[in-house]
Amino acid sequence: MPEPSQPAPPPVTADDVGQAVRLAVETLRDAPPQAWDGKAGTLEWDCWETVEHLSDDLFAYAVQLGPKIPPMDGEVPFVWESRRPGGPKNAIHADRAAGPAGLLQVLEASGALLVAMVRTTPPEVRAHHGFGAADPEGFAAMGIVETLVHTHDLAEGLGLSWEPPADLCERVLARLFPDAPRAPDPWLALLWATGRADLPGRPRLTTWRWYGEPRA
Repeated sequence: MPEPSQPAPPPVTADDVGQAVRLAVETLRDAPPQAWDGKAGTLEWDCWETVEHLSDDLFAYAVQLGPKIPPMDGEVPFVWESRRPGGPKNAIHADRAAGPAGLLQVLEASGALLVAMVRTTPPEVRAHHGFGAADPEGFAAMGIVETLVHTHDLAEGLGLSWEPPADLCERVLARLFPDAPRAPDPWLALLWATGRADLPGRPRLTTWRWYGEPRA
């Protein structure tokens, strides 16, 4: 007999975005000041650039929901540019003179923008994303995935411990990665779905994507 299907987890919310960003900032505050110029895990960016990139992701998802009629054919046309060859293309850059504390304040502020937009945007609104036109819940889930996995990259580069709540990982997996295995460890499954870990019987992904369209 087939196994009974598992109930769908609760939807992803603005509060979930706030929790993910808060936990990331609390973790990153413990980084030694001299470590920010090192690589962020397996990324080609240093840790400072990676926090800027994460801040930029949260900002970009927030502003995509901002216009009265959100664009469906492309991104809101901010200028995204890299400050060095091979660096991330961001609209958001932190003032280096403000040090790591200022950098994390930029991250916290960008996260707050996404929290506010997800909380105040009607659920029927849709906006463009390259992985599928998304509703506010979809953009919330995207922001959480960016926060969780890039904090993983940063924790590797900064020598920190990082393991986000399993229920949060389970909800974003269900929302954005419908084909991902329901592994006993949702955090490990999310790392696998984003090309950062192996699962038993499943090789590490070399390409991956999520699905931003709302669930049926």
